Amino acid sequence: MVIPPWENQTTIVEFVLRGFSSIRQLNISLFVMFFSFYILTVSGNVLIILLVLINHHLHTPMYFFLVNLSFLEIWYTSNIVPKMLFIIIAEQKVISVAGCLAQFYFFGSLAATECLLLAVMSYDRYLAICQPLHYPILMTGPFCIKLAASSWLCSFFLTAITMVLLSRLTFCGPSEIDHFFCDFTPLVHLSCMDTSLTETIAFATSSAVTLVPFLLITASYSCILATILRIPSGTGRRKAFSTCSSHFTVVTVFYGTLIATYLVPSSNSSQLLHKGFSLLYTILTPMFNPIIYSLRNRDIHKALKRCLSKKSDFLK
Repeated sequence: MVIPPWENQTTIVEFVLRGFSSIRQLNISLFVMFFSFYILTVSGNVLIILLVLINHHLHTPMYFFLVNLSFLEIWYTSNIVPKMLFIIIAEQKVISVAGCLAQFYFFGSLAATECLLLAVMSYDRYLAICQPLHYPILMTGPFCIKLAASSWLCSFFLTAITMVLLSRLTFCGPSEIDHFFCDFTPLVHLSCMDTSLTETIAFATSSAVTLVPFLLITASYSCILATILRIPSGTGRRKAFSTCSSHFTVVTVFYGTLIATYLVPSSNSSQLLHKGFSLLYTILTPMFNPIIYSLRNRDIHKALKRCLSKKSDFLK
């Protein structure tokens, strides 16, 4: 009977997240900077949620999906940043195997949900601009809830498939992960078992929740652009474009950083660059989304001014 080689090795029960150990002299500065980013991200997205909830004129499909996106961004960044802050300042940068797998599961599920939500939001803009007469009939409250719920459930279910396969792997060493969170590729590389099936399934599920939504977004904005260009007046074109410019900017930033991250070749020389790109879509993108929607959205401006005026009247 042939004994698999990993059965003679010690099974790892915890990993060491190296984080930014190569630039340890900047630990305090990094901690202050990332902590500030985290506070801005949470407060900005909470503000968006509250503005939509308390202003009835914002109770529309577009802002319903925006609330879902802001809620997602809070948990997305909270899954990574607190642990990252801890490993920046702590001497012991360990995380249990179970904790690492759980972090990966929520990271993968929330990232996939964001891809699907962005596709749903682009479909909403497509109907609003290209099919304005049918928009109130098609984009009803129950239908919006079904679209949002499907995005969440589908993403968590597909990521669970990869998670189950990952949890069945044996990790024998080394125990160091040269990253600031538990991503799929570093985890798989630490396994001493055959990971070909796990990697194939992970590639298929990740493609389903990233490439398919990206193609849908591209198709939606191609139709939107064609419709806007057919509008005779410049004022009409600007008004139509303003309704989707914020979402288009968010999609460009999110997918741009995501593609840049995973196009970087896996090598020791590029690992710091890979971490830098990872920071863009795990920390900076969630922070910038509320800013983008606030700066380029008149409805949000009006809702914020209305809330501030009510507060000033209350204090008088």
